[in-house]
Amino acid sequence: MAKKRVTEVIEALVVPFIEGTELELVDVEFVKEGQNWFLRVYIDKLDGVTLDDCQHVSEYISEKLDELDPIEQNYYLEVSSPGLDRPLKKDKDFERYKGRGVEVYLYQSLDGKKRIEGELVGLQDESVVLEMDQGEEIKIPREKVSKVKLSVII
Repeated sequence: MAKKRVTEVIEALVVPFIEGTELELVDVEFVKEGQNWFLRVYIDKLDGVTLDDCQHVSEYISEKLDELDPIEQNYYLEVSSPGLDRPLKKDKDFERYKGRGVEVYLYQSLDGKKRIEGELVGLQDESVVLEMDQGEEIKIPREKVSKVKLSVII
């Protein structure tokens, strides 16, 4: 089964299962690393994901995948939190994390940079809007953005 199809099947299984709970599906990846395939499911909730949350979702997915058997090759299933530097993918992510520091990674350099840090203002006209240190706002067209993730301040 194609990688995109696997992620779509998993999303279709998980979303109804967690609906009505505090959990949300952040992302699904089906990737090959070295000789091994990994099916990674990232879940989150406002007060943080617990080990029990991950186990509960993992057991459900395992049971459903055993029934459906949609993946031909051997793989490892991992269910976890997206981490402190979670990616922002959906429009609602950009709304929820307004005012937070983010790192924006670009496909091609913009003013000599492929990574730009700033405070997230939000989405406007299909652009990611950041406020920079000097108070100026910049708009980065979404099609030029490869990834946006929360900044981790240590």
